[in-house]
Amino acid sequence: MQINQNKRKQRLILLSFIASIVLTGLKFFAYYLTSSNAILSDALESIINVIASGFAFYSIYLSSQPKDQNHPYGHGKIEFFSAGFEGALIVIASLFISIEAVKRLLDPKPIENLEQGALFIIFTIFVNLAIGYRLLSEGKKSNSLALAADGRHLISDSISSVILILSVVLILLTGLVWIDSVASLFFGIFLAYSGSRLVSQSVAGLMDATDPILLQKVVETLNNHKKKHWIDIHNLRVQQYGSDLHIDCHLTLPYYWELSNVHEAIHSFENILKASHSGETEIFVHADPCLPECCSFCRIENCMVRQQVFQKDIDWDVEKLSKNEKLYNEELAHLKQ
Repeated sequence: MQINQNKRKQRLILLSFIASIVLTGLKFFAYYLTSSNAILSDALESIINVIASGFAFYSIYLSSQPKDQNHPYGHGKIEFFSAGFEGALIVIASLFISIEAVKRLLDPKPIENLEQGALFIIFTIFVNLAIGYRLLSEGKKSNSLALAADGRHLISDSISSVILILSVVLILLTGLVWIDSVASLFFGIFLAYSGSRLVSQSVAGLMDATDPILLQKVVETLNNHKKKHWIDIHNLRVQQYGSDLHIDCHLTLPYYWELSNVHEAIHSFENILKASHSGETEIFVHADPCLPECCSFCRIENCMVRQQVFQKDIDWDVEKLSKNEKLYNEELAHLKQ
């Protein structure tokens, strides 16, 4: 299943790469017909699509490679680097586009054949929207940042092209040539914002920043499959590298269990988490023995070593399970108050 998913991701990003090359050629031809600065800006930004899609293809190929001696945690982090690289290129392109827009405002030039040029741009809008939506959908499904980033880029490219078409319509209706340069300037600002967001996400991933949505999903899985012998879970950490998921936590189990029982319980715990994720999942569980204080929250019935009466079940949430301390310490403090 994982192999088929990787192949599907590679085919999609290859489709994006080929389409980007063709559409970039069409946009430059539209600029050749019109001499429109806004269309030139769109064409220059499409060069970024080509470079980014090519790098994304390589990153997805590399991230799908198995772990090796030099990369014991796999190659998934390359997707963060790919998204950051794409974002940086977009920001650079936005600066160039903005500078050219200001130059055209100060020194306007005639625009020709806008109707013909607009037809080419409209065609690229539909193609980019279709491919971008598919990439974004598959990227979210497979937890691929590189695929999702390329999809968002194509969709944003489509949105900016729509704005470009609107500016062309305004020029045709009003005859005001300066609208072309103003539209190009706004286009550059929009690209700068889009690119900076990609860079921010990339840096967060490379720095192993917590993904609250991903962490919440894991907590919900644990709550939905909560076992009576899972007395306590704490120090829960979740990281996503490409489509690979890494989870580690401390799991409190009955202190009197034999090692074989502990092993079986942890194996079952891992299988539950793995079943909730479509990609590879690596889990490290540190088993803690229960203490007398745990009895107040332990749900094991007819426990022969129980020293305290059961008082309440602990509600598991992201904040509690992420702390590096047993939950009963916090709950006992609340009860004493």
